[in-house]
Amino acid sequence: MAAAAPLSTSLHAWHAANRGRLVEFGGWSMPVMYSSIVEEHQAVRNRVGLFDIGHMGRLRFGGPGARDWIEFATTNQVAKLQSGQIQYSLMVDEAGGVLDDILVYRLQDETGFGVVCNASNREKVVGQFQSLQGGRDAEMQDMTLETGMIAVQGPLASQLLTRVIQANLGPLKYYHHCGGEFDGQSISVSRTGYTGEDGLEVIVLADAAEALWTALLVAGNNLGVMPCGLGARDTLRFEAAMPLYGHEMDQTVNPYAAGLGWAVKLNKGEFVGRDALRGFKTDPGKTRVGIALEGKRIARQGSIVSREGRAVGVVTSGTFSPTLAKSLAMALVEPSSAAESTALTIDIRGNTEPARIVPLPFYRRPAAS
Repeated sequence: MAAAAPLSTSLHAWHAANRGRLVEFGGWSMPVMYSSIVEEHQAVRNRVGLFDIGHMGRLRFGGPGARDWIEFATTNQVAKLQSGQIQYSLMVDEAGGVLDDILVYRLQDETGFGVVCNASNREKVVGQFQSLQGGRDAEMQDMTLETGMIAVQGPLASQLLTRVIQANLGPLKYYHHCGGEFDGQSISVSRTGYTGEDGLEVIVLADAAEALWTALLVAGNNLGVMPCGLGARDTLRFEAAMPLYGHEMDQTVNPYAAGLGWAVKLNKGEFVGRDALRGFKTDPGKTRVGIALEGKRIARQGSIVSREGRAVGVVTSGTFSPTLAKSLAMALVEPSSAAESTALTIDIRGNTEPARIVPLPFYRRPAAS
């Protein structure tokens, strides 16, 4: 049986016409880069870049039972969310393995919520929510194909976006969202991102996404704006030590091992996986660490990490950092080998490379002056 053709975002035609190198990712045809990963990475660190993130799943929940439904399906405490606030959370299985990491939006009406999930996990997340609906007076809509989503990231992100949309972004705090308008249409703007920089993410109706994208490129020409692909998005999130599903976490990895125990609220009441997570809190098995290699070779996912000749872990992500000009990696290792400055070696294609444990994140954006 032939594999299903990848889905396309509402910006796909623009990418194809403007040097976007398209690849299959999470069931979608997406641009991995336009000019070069390093150039796009540096544009975001120093100026501003645009990302098409229309492949991310976007779900909307409504009804009196919506909060309890999401509360039972996720690890963080939804009841704490105020109107306009966003929460990082996880969905796990009964054994405590991570199904996905998500953002939960408290919408600005009495019972509404939104969830943004990873593209490759959308069907799994939708199925999990459906299986846990439990007769609650609530409903879920998958809005992914009806909307587009654009990330505007970098120190000049707010300056650029305010040139194009109508929204009061000045008071908008990190992990909050507000309404706005573009070309007569309502949009949602959140101060969120996956790059380690200040930035905003905009949800817009699919038929207006290309007009917004184009308007941002034109308005940001004198700011040095660049369209950016998945390659730069990965190197940026890696430097900021943001975990990636399928690398730092999956159904074989529990939240405490992934360094995400802060997003688990064991005392909030019953939720899926709670009993298993109680055990992992005291004995996570492995722990996520940062590693700096002495040389320039890159430790890829799956490379074995050893200490004094004994395997103690495995690399989950690795790259040569464009910002820090070092070969860096994240790995899951035994807790006894996780202390800062611990000397390690990494097997890279049969060659042993010296390395050491370093603090995470590798990069933290400069404080606003």
